[in-house]
Amino acid sequence: MGMIVGLCTVELHYPEVQSLKGKRKILVSLKTRLQNRFNVSVAEIDEMNLWQKSILGIATVANESARVHQTLEHVLNEIRANPSLELLRSQIEVL
Repeated sequence: MGMIVGLCTVELHYPEVQSLKGKRKILVSLKTRLQNRFNVSVAEIDEMNLWQKSILGIATVANESARVHQTLEHVLNEIRANPSLELLRSQIEVL
């Protein structure tokens, strides 16, 4: 029995946001929804001071790489479905 770690880096754009406060409102809601729905860890890892862009790190752990990959794909689909932001880039790594 082994532990498989999945990491996902996403670059987001907030086209309608006009301030850091507006970005934070969307970001806090997104992070909470992803954590509660998919049991993943989410953190803003770069571009914190830009009001229309952020880079998130998302992590999950399971005993099968297929399950890790599936969870991260579901997370990306949830992000894509959010009308308040655009997913510019994503990268999944399974360790």
